[in-house]
Amino acid sequence: MVALAVYLVGIRPGSGVSPGFIAAVAAVPTSHTVLLLEEQRQELIAISSAAKTLSLVGSPQLASRQTSTPSPGGSGSTTGVPSGPPPNPGSAQRIGYDMLASFGWSPSTYFGCLNNIWTRESGWVYNAENPSGAYGIPQALPADKMASAGPDWQTNPATQIKWGLGYIKSIYGTPCGAWAHKEADGY
Repeated sequence: MVALAVYLVGIRPGSGVSPGFIAAVAAVPTSHTVLLLEEQRQELIAISSAAKTLSLVGSPQLASRQTSTPSPGGSGSTTGVPSGPPPNPGSAQRIGYDMLASFGWSPSTYFGCLNNIWTRESGWVYNAENPSGAYGIPQALPADKMASAGPDWQTNPATQIKWGLGYIKSIYGTPCGAWAHKEADGY
């Protein structure tokens, strides 16, 4: 705590500042902002740790990297999110690419954001499972809520993608809105 307090006021140990002053600074209660930042840091550590425990069953077919897509608002400006040609036929990514239009989104505009999300979440593997119980391409939790999209939700990438796109639309508006949230908040 003393080191944190000393750091916060910019005083370094051994700089000639009296130990009494350092002790007085350490006695000052931590601000609400510092406490919130520490909570967020701990949350990010937990999320990062959980993400590393994802177990993939099988080997995903990943689409080639792409070049640019619109910003989360869909204004047409780029944010470094990959976009480009459609993914390989027969892959889960191609199912998602082809399904975007049925949700009102241009595949060439929004696939890059969707690809970033689900590559990070599951590698586009339909039976990817996280120790938390999250399952499938969209990592639904609880997993069985994907049953609302079809009875074959456990084994059919198209059913999982349909459910996941509906979830994205209802919560974030667009895949780029979801990607922006994931980048900002880590989930």
